[in-house]
Amino acid sequence: MKPINVGLLGIGTVGGGTFTVLNRNEAEITRRAGRPIRITAVADKNLELARRVTEGSGARITDDAFALVRDPDIDIVVELIGGYGVAKELVLLAIEHGKHVVTANKALLAVHGNEIFAAAQKKGVMVAFEAAVAGGIPIIKALREGLSANRIQWIAGIINGTTNFILSEMRDKGLPFAEVLKEAQALGYAEADPTFDIEGVDAAHKATLMASIAFGVPIQFERAHIEGISKLDAADIQYAEQLGYRIKLLGIAKLRQDGFELRVHPTLIPAKRLLANVEGAMNAVLVQGDAVGATLYYGKGAGAEPTGSAVIADLVDVTRLHTADPEHRVPHLAFQPDQLKDLQVLPMGECVTSYYLRLRVQDKPGVLADITRILADKTISIDAMLQRQPAEGEAQTDIIILTHVTVEKGMDAAIGEIEALPAVLGKVIRLRREELA
Repeated sequence: MKPINVGLLGIGTVGGGTFTVLNRNEAEITRRAGRPIRITAVADKNLELARRVTEGSGARITDDAFALVRDPDIDIVVELIGGYGVAKELVLLAIEHGKHVVTANKALLAVHGNEIFAAAQKKGVMVAFEAAVAGGIPIIKALREGLSANRIQWIAGIINGTTNFILSEMRDKGLPFAEVLKEAQALGYAEADPTFDIEGVDAAHKATLMASIAFGVPIQFERAHIEGISKLDAADIQYAEQLGYRIKLLGIAKLRQDGFELRVHPTLIPAKRLLANVEGAMNAVLVQGDAVGATLYYGKGAGAEPTGSAVIADLVDVTRLHTADPEHRVPHLAFQPDQLKDLQVLPMGECVTSYYLRLRVQDKPGVLADITRILADKTISIDAMLQRQPAEGEAQTDIIILTHVTVEKGMDAAIGEIEALPAVLGKVIRLRREELA
């Protein structure tokens, strides 16, 4: 049978991994797909790198990505350039020319996905993006197909390896954030400019895509609540450990009757949970469905071959359905396009969770009573408390409070009143807590 011709845009880390795995496992992949899948053209500004990676393959090399996309012999365009700019132009051009698209670009889809999927639907082509979320973990396929019998209730994921590595090192070594970030950059886990990772933006891109597929709603990245780990204090990691918790940067999506929560932030998780024990640069996603219960997906969230594996899985899927009636393909966001619900992301003040609070206070009688009174007035009940014994001669101490579940706006009001107390020194440190039970 005639091979499927693939045009590869970008042959950096993931592009190189895709090329290597596709060639190494060509026979096995052909058996699965039903016909050969071949990268016949590669576009990259670094022609020397492209020639080196593709040496002996016969693939045509060019630095003109637009010419490759317009090539009538190309059946599938794989976009691995990244970013929002030229990548969007190329993807939309490929769709306009009737080509299927495979991409690992979570930022592009989180910001422009609604437009891209609508264009693909109109043209009758597929846009596949397994590699855009959690690298080699097949979480998109699980949400879109494997769990299609379920009403997905919530998702909680460690979906950024850089931040998970940093948090693991901070906990194990007791080091401050800035020092561990330098280590992560030296080891290649963090970029020279790590902003998207450490400030939670990358995780929010991925959480947004998972929420849309899980709940059958349009992509709403601009409404996501995003907090990173750059302001996280090593002391809070140690206090959490004493209380039986570990801190992870989680991407969380929760379905509610009146909308859904979409948030990324450092989160306390009970140390006994499997998710709390995901260490280093690994990723894991926990999905709660009404029929299946909790399912956990774990593996490498980045890297040349793990992410390349996901790209090739999409290539196989697209190849199998290449000649199928577009109406009988799996929809981009799992639900039929005219069946997406108009559910909105809830404001953060309406979100419901429990909290970890750290207060620096003067060590004198009545302080704790004032704090507990304010919490009680806001109907916030205390689950656990830890008070550090001040060192000899110290007039200040830390109080750590874990609360039961409450609405965020009530906690915001309580923190405002607590910070106004004369005995409370500075800002209250607030972290959210999820039991994930």
